[in-house]
Amino acid sequence: MIRRIDARTPEGREMLEALRARLSAQQGMVSGTGAATVEDDVRRILDDVRERGDEAVCEWTNRFDGSNLTPADLRVPENEIEAAYAAQADEFIDTVTRIRDRVREFQRQILHRDPPPLARGGRVLRQVYRPLARVGVRAPGWKAFYPSSLLMTAVPALAAGVPEVAVASPPTADGDIHPAVLAVCRVCGIHEVYRMGGTPSIAAFACGTRTVRPVEMIVGPGNQYVTVAKRMVYGRVKIDSLAGPSEVVVLADSSADPRLVAADMLSQAEHDPGSAILVTPDEPLAEAVVAEIEKQLPDLDRADATREALKKYSAAVVVADMDEAARVTNHLAPEHLEIQTERPETVLRSIRCAGAVFLGRHTPVAVGDYVAGPSHTLPTGGTARWASGLTANDFRRSMSVIAYDRDALETDAEDVYRMAETEGLTAHAESVRKRLEPGK
Repeated sequence: MIRRIDARTPEGREMLEALRARLSAQQGMVSGTGAATVEDDVRRILDDVRERGDEAVCEWTNRFDGSNLTPADLRVPENEIEAAYAAQADEFIDTVTRIRDRVREFQRQILHRDPPPLARGGRVLRQVYRPLARVGVRAPGWKAFYPSSLLMTAVPALAAGVPEVAVASPPTADGDIHPAVLAVCRVCGIHEVYRMGGTPSIAAFACGTRTVRPVEMIVGPGNQYVTVAKRMVYGRVKIDSLAGPSEVVVLADSSADPRLVAADMLSQAEHDPGSAILVTPDEPLAEAVVAEIEKQLPDLDRADATREALKKYSAAVVVADMDEAARVTNHLAPEHLEIQTERPETVLRSIRCAGAVFLGRHTPVAVGDYVAGPSHTLPTGGTARWASGLTANDFRRSMSVIAYDRDALETDAEDVYRMAETEGLTAHAESVRKRLEPGK
């Protein structure tokens, strides 16, 4: 079921590279015989919403979600949000509130602050940070309900100081938004919620309609249509990422418990799809983990889908030593990395490419998915070689601020003239010369 790869051999290294390439190829892509149809459908929806606005949003949402919306139904009234909040169990509200507080605390802790200005010889140079004005969050609803994703995308935006956060979620045939989505919005202090399906919501947020004002950034998970739509509107708006299969690499040595390693690998493989890769220099551990996976799998609710993910995207990889384990891990650049070794902090020093790292046997990926504080929106498909997980800083932008006095301008003038004339941009030079004319 789960392949064994001996990366100490040339054949094993080829197998590992083929697996890495397969994961990378899934990054934000739509594959198969229907790929062209998906692209065409998404482009048609985007164009239609751009041209017809609310009416197109309602028609496409009705078609995909079986609802019967009219433009007057798009925005969820405040009283429905309050009613959904009041109807939730106290335990659920308490959990959501604790998670909101932890995420907010961590995101505020890591916010970029304006550094002290650099003042030198009549020049004052600064860098200042400002939040985006408006962000759109897509929250999956009835068919795939993940309140954690709403918390992990909306709360960082709010922590960054974004003044307007709007949420879109698909309705039922009766036009209802999942009440837990509305309750989470209420806990987060979000009052602008829309009944919109996946691709129509991306179009509305990007282009704007009579009811839905355009945003500057769109975040949140979705199916292949949503992924393609986000790719197509990127440039008009900022997006969080183009996600591929969810991934975990478990880097382990002989001190690891194979039962826990297997459980953590299965927890990622149960995504549809998901990838789980063990990297270890300990061959007996690899064999024990494979046996544990076989033992634990039948008890899972999603056993069939998990088995397919284990076949397609997963492996137990044996390497020569821990140095090689770190090199392989950096090459894979996984979304999630668990380090289950005797000295995880020491191993961490060799890791530079991972979306999020989980240290020690008491830190499963699940705590990062739900409660720890960092966002679980992370780079997949090897993009952690250059991309990072979503943070509050992604909802801010920086501006350089430059102030010269006359003496500083005079000091730098010759360098400006030389560069401007070298580039053939004489008006640049003149803009300085005119300021330095006598009496100016």
